[in-house]
Amino acid sequence: MRALSACRPSCPHSATGNSCLAAIRGCGPLFVIALLVSAAGSQDTVTSATEFRGKGTSVTVLVHDGSGNPLRAAAVVKLFHGGTLPAGQAETDSGRAELVVTELGDFTVVVAAAGYASVQKDFSIGAAGRTDVDVYLRALSANSATVPGRPLLAPKAKKAVDDGLQALSADKLGEAEKQATKAMRLAPGHPDVLYLQGVVFLKEHEWSKAQDALEKATQVDPAHSNAFAALGMAFCDQGKYEAAVTPLEKALALNPALSWDARWTLARAYYQQARYDQALEMSQTALSLSKGKAPEIQLLVAQSLSAVGRYEDAAQSLRDFLREHSDRREAATARRWLEGLAANGKIRSR
Repeated sequence: MRALSACRPSCPHSATGNSCLAAIRGCGPLFVIALLVSAAGSQDTVTSATEFRGKGTSVTVLVHDGSGNPLRAAAVVKLFHGGTLPAGQAETDSGRAELVVTELGDFTVVVAAAGYASVQKDFSIGAAGRTDVDVYLRALSANSATVPGRPLLAPKAKKAVDDGLQALSADKLGEAEKQATKAMRLAPGHPDVLYLQGVVFLKEHEWSKAQDALEKATQVDPAHSNAFAALGMAFCDQGKYEAAVTPLEKALALNPALSWDARWTLARAYYQQARYDQALEMSQTALSLSKGKAPEIQLLVAQSLSAVGRYEDAAQSLRDFLREHSDRREAATARRWLEGLAANGKIRSR
């Protein structure tokens, strides 16, 4: 058994073992909702969308273009249950398609339109009623081989985004929220606006809302490294470590110069997935790049060293942390882990 396995923190932003607030959605059991047959002789004429309302789930797929406006071009919307079973197909009207499903569980929607890159999005239905799904399509160039430049942001909206990000850096969450609301009113579908909104939600611990906004940002701009990094953090904050790996790796591939905190979060995700060698390498890099701004990363380094069997190195990392940061709240955790290594005979007593 790993010496520090019992001490793995569940929160990607804390090495103390305290659980972070999570908005993990549970999926209920899969079942079929019986469809009630109208009484014989009824003369009412109803559409499929209204016939099952209250008895199934009406799925509204809202298709947007790169600027966030409803897609004017016709798009074909296909719905799959469990990723493979066809669950319906419709064509959009003014960017809107209505479908009805009679089962709960995980679904995948695939949207295709001429001149646009097709998009696939996963979502879950946990209760009968109504579910809205937003999908953003990006236009292809004339030869359908390359993606044009990022959508332009009007000056007023750009100023709101810049002011919002500046407020976040100054830890003025109220002002950042105000600017994000303003930017959303001016340019609701722009990736920078969605990114700002997503980060504000992260700061407010609204993990699922952050995930939704950041997923939209990455759909509109597949090269938005900051949005991918923040999306990975949103997954980690919900304990969805496996899902966090892909956007975090993509963020670093798009921009290797990203801040150390993206690497720290990715190291957390690797550790929780038992990818200890990668967790060690990524946490050591994050610690070096942070230049003392987040010394608690050293505890993750120690965890990863222990997980790969380098117990003496793990102990030395903990001793270094205690020597330099004995006044931090993580010091108690470091002492407990160090004592545990000694008690289990993993290191020589001193």
